[in-house]
Amino acid sequence: MTYKTVLATSAAALLLGSGAAIADTWRYAFEEAMDEVQGKFAQKFKEEVEANSDHEIQLFPFGTLGESADTMEQAQSGILQFVDQSPGFTGALIPEAQVFFVPYLLPQDDAQLASFFKNSKAINEMFPPLYADQGLELLTMFPEGEVMMTTTEPVEAPADLDEVKFRVMTNPLLVESYKAFGATPTPLPWGEVYGSLQTGIIQGQENPAFFIESTKMYEVTDYITRTGHNNFTTAVMANKEFYDGLSEEDQAMIDNAISAAFDYIIDYQKGLTEESLDKIMEAKPSMTITDLSEEQRAPFMETADSVEGEFLEIGGPQAQAILDQLKADLAAAAEG
Repeated sequence: MTYKTVLATSAAALLLGSGAAIADTWRYAFEEAMDEVQGKFAQKFKEEVEANSDHEIQLFPFGTLGESADTMEQAQSGILQFVDQSPGFTGALIPEAQVFFVPYLLPQDDAQLASFFKNSKAINEMFPPLYADQGLELLTMFPEGEVMMTTTEPVEAPADLDEVKFRVMTNPLLVESYKAFGATPTPLPWGEVYGSLQTGIIQGQENPAFFIESTKMYEVTDYITRTGHNNFTTAVMANKEFYDGLSEEDQAMIDNAISAAFDYIIDYQKGLTEESLDKIMEAKPSMTITDLSEEQRAPFMETADSVEGEFLEIGGPQAQAILDQLKADLAAAAEG
């Protein structure tokens, strides 16, 4: 057991022990800081719940209760009532959720993206039973921003990723995606990424611009490359036993709070990417930001079919149905 695990276990034990004394306090953990996208969503959710009920929401940003694996265990066991976690970390639990890592599947248009996440039958009808099988009530999924590569050397083609040790989340399909791109994918917990880049253990990682800026990943890399290959997706869940045990009134209140937080976070992200890139350049003028042309993106896009095929192999028994419905939902969003 690592020191971090001991700390996380101790914190969880304290929370569990305090549960009876504060029956109306609900605990919500997420993978980012309070001033990052998941934190902003959580704060809006808290505001809505507390304004429309007698319940209180206690928020736990990244690191306060351990790594992502720790908070997922705590949510499944009922220590946490709510958790926000990317499908990148739940791929082993819910293999179908890896579909969000098929490159070039999601649109780059923000309005289409928001419409898709809000109205998708795959997300709203097909995924909830899969999460329920893991003791989780899927409340919503939402996009967090265009994923960009940050590297120590320039990237303009897949050949530039040859032998580059590229940090990825512990997600089998994301590993396959970066293999297809030509890199050497290296799964690492988030807490180890900065130090690994600093010491040269890895030479690249991917994240939205706001996260690259707020976590100062630009300090240990020199290039940001916009390949347009994905948008970071996250999911907000409740412990299912907790949620099912609530009154219909409380369930409706939570659902309304989630809906309000979804609309808020979509609006909050408008212009966030460019604002974050401007902050990075202000902090480090020597940083090189490259937006690949359609011609330069073409070799990366050509890998999508092979990664999609891999998803159908490892994405669970409903992989084909999920993928087909997702594509139908995306087409509907494109039509407006």
